[in-house]
Amino acid sequence: MSTTTVPAAEPDSWAGHQPLPTVAPRSERALGIWVQQSLIQCKRLLIGWMRDPSTTIQTLVFPAATLIMFRIVLGDSIQLATGRPAIYGFVPMVMLVAAMSGSIVSALGFKVEKMTGLLGRFHTMPIHRAAGLTGRLLAEAVRVLITSLFVLAVGVCLGFRFWYGFPAAVAMMAIPILFAVGFAVMVTALATLTEGVMLVSIIGIVQTLLMFFNSGFVPVYAYPTWLQATVQNQPMSTAIDAMRGLSYDGPIATPLWKTVAWTVGMIVVFAYPAVRGYRRAAETGA
Repeated sequence: MSTTTVPAAEPDSWAGHQPLPTVAPRSERALGIWVQQSLIQCKRLLIGWMRDPSTTIQTLVFPAATLIMFRIVLGDSIQLATGRPAIYGFVPMVMLVAAMSGSIVSALGFKVEKMTGLLGRFHTMPIHRAAGLTGRLLAEAVRVLITSLFVLAVGVCLGFRFWYGFPAAVAMMAIPILFAVGFAVMVTALATLTEGVMLVSIIGIVQTLLMFFNSGFVPVYAYPTWLQATVQNQPMSTAIDAMRGLSYDGPIATPLWKTVAWTVGMIVVFAYPAVRGYRRAAETGA
């Protein structure tokens, strides 16, 4: 007579154990989520820019070539006329011009993301609503830092030096980043209100006027008397004067607080339109 052996039941390994605690999902509006997702958006933009040859040229090659051209064509003439090395005006000026030019490229990229529906897809996901805009501004700051360091390296090869040590050098490098954040807020607001061609035209006119009427080329007294006050107090001149003072010679405090005032003013005026326009573009694609 055959017998059937019934296997013994395996012991319940979970018997006597407490159930695992339930972890509540973090709100997408939490501060930590905002910081984390802003960094992710920043990384996404930086990787995209790195893979785009035209952006690399705009970020590194064009500013360096512009600085070399200014030094070869105008450097000696300006130094003879003013009695001070022109390189200390050229390097800050090229850093600021590169910051403005890069903001235009970033704004056009925003237009592409809106037209392709990428902003809309992000808006339907559980992502902090401010992460897209703050990530873009953070990516702008990183891009300007990289560009400024590259321009500085070329400037050092052309004779640029720091005369007041490392802290002054760090303060000088922070100024173009500060300027770029305020300018990027303004450009983002304009990008949500205008078409691509119109945006480039408007910012191009502003950039050209600022670039040719500032204290980076020649001292303010070389301009017509009726124009000197405007040239002296426009945002590029105040930033250039502060950077020159930190690296070589000249006033620091007055042009520095004027630069901060210009930056804060651009943020205050254009932050709300930028936020509203960014949200509208994400929600409706318009």
